Amino acid sequence: MPDLNDWTTPRLLSTAARLVEHAWNEELAVLGLTHAGVIALEVLDAEGSMVQARLSAKVRVQAQTMGQTLSRLEAHGHITRERNRLDGRSQRVAVSELGKTALAQARTLARNLAPGVETGVEDLRDKLVTVIRRLGSARWGEEMPEAASTATNKDLPEQG
Repeated sequence: MPDLNDWTTPRLLSTAARLVEHAWNEELAVLGLTHAGVIALEVLDAEGSMVQARLSAKVRVQAQTMGQTLSRLEAHGHITRERNRLDGRSQRVAVSELGKTALAQARTLARNLAPGVETGVEDLRDKLVTVIRRLGSARWGEEMPEAASTATNKDLPEQG
């Protein structure tokens, strides 16, 4: 394996993301959750019940992928589904009380996932937010909200 110092930044980011995701999923399994389930629960908790299609769009995944995530969440009692009164073909999804409890526990797990990396973590977070804003706006066709961080595009080198 080549020296990590020789790896490109995209390779480092990709590898780090996969390792964090695997470690997080291992911890979340005891709660009957995955990282995808946590993301869905966070949106439902913050914005209230909604139809699956809207949730899929907010999380930026395909409806089929969201359907699989919701099936797992429902099997563990983390969400409820109710026939949409406005459109009987769809269902409104809401986080359950058990789901709110699991989400709180998942947030604690996430904070404790990588102990000892607190030094410089805010700077890293700002730079990651900048990467997501720059690449995400082109990919998802919309501007990413500025309120999440104070990071700006000046934190990244110019694209050439």
